[in-house]
Amino acid sequence: MIQSFVFNDGKLVASNLDSDALRLVRADKGLLIWVNLFAPTPEESKSILEDVFSFHPLAIEDCLAASRYPKIEDYEDYLYLVMHAVAFNKEEQFRTTELDFFIGKSFLVTHHSEPLPMVASTIERVQKNPVAITRNMDRLAHFLLDTMVDAYQPVLTNLTQEVSALEDNVFLSHQAEPTEIREFRERRKELSDLQNIVGPQRDVVNRMARGEFKLIRPVLLPYFRDLLGNLNRIETSAKALNEQLYLALDVLLNKATYETNEIIKVLTLLTAITTPSSLIGTWYGMNFDDIPEYHMPHAYPIAALVTGISTILLIIWLRRKHWL
Repeated sequence: MIQSFVFNDGKLVASNLDSDALRLVRADKGLLIWVNLFAPTPEESKSILEDVFSFHPLAIEDCLAASRYPKIEDYEDYLYLVMHAVAFNKEEQFRTTELDFFIGKSFLVTHHSEPLPMVASTIERVQKNPVAITRNMDRLAHFLLDTMVDAYQPVLTNLTQEVSALEDNVFLSHQAEPTEIREFRERRKELSDLQNIVGPQRDVVNRMARGEFKLIRPVLLPYFRDLLGNLNRIETSAKALNEQLYLALDVLLNKATYETNEIIKVLTLLTAITTPSSLIGTWYGMNFDDIPEYHMPHAYPIAALVTGISTILLIIWLRRKHWL
């Protein structure tokens, strides 16, 4: 699907034009264009990326292929930017969606294969009150990036709640559950994915905030520095959560080891306590006719008494050693 918006002096003057009309608008130097490609067909992508804007083939190739890592490239007349939006819910867990930007002086082209709430909310805003964000395309690009970074906070909040819930289970439960290990592994993967995304994105935004690219006006550099600060906070929080998760996992593993040792201790004590009865029972269970005790009067009570006294003495000795 192709969504297009044409602005003049901060006002929306046209929308959803066809390719021929977009070529005419491109020729008018006083107009600004935002084209959003949402899950476009190959024909739609070719029409916009090649025919209307004539982007570099390498940039088009990168845009149409999935990229795991953010990046930014300067093609003199425009910047090509790859970023990743995040989402989190109970059904799908943690997931990311690639968002590609082509940022020019008079145009902005965005491309994504899945619906993004940040893009939908920005479209709604430019349709209702575009003046604040559409006078320049670098400002509109910053607004999209800022909205994208703001969406990281709910993800971080959900992950914080899940890590806290795991900690509560570890410290309040009487025994370690096998499912807890799986939960720890899933949360660790999500936090690792979050750090792997935020880190490179922070580096990309840092280059923009330093004024490395001429298409980013100096007046916007403080805004990009603020965006950089938000990404730094998100990365710091993710690292802290990861450390918190490892500490809780360490407690869980220590608890499991302690429980195993307690079980071994009980079994060992039972073995030790039953040693006298096992020795006497084994000795007199050999059924040799010439064992003299077989013919003694009261042999059975004597054997039982010796077994009982030996067991009691062993228990007393274990208690004095604080092993029981």
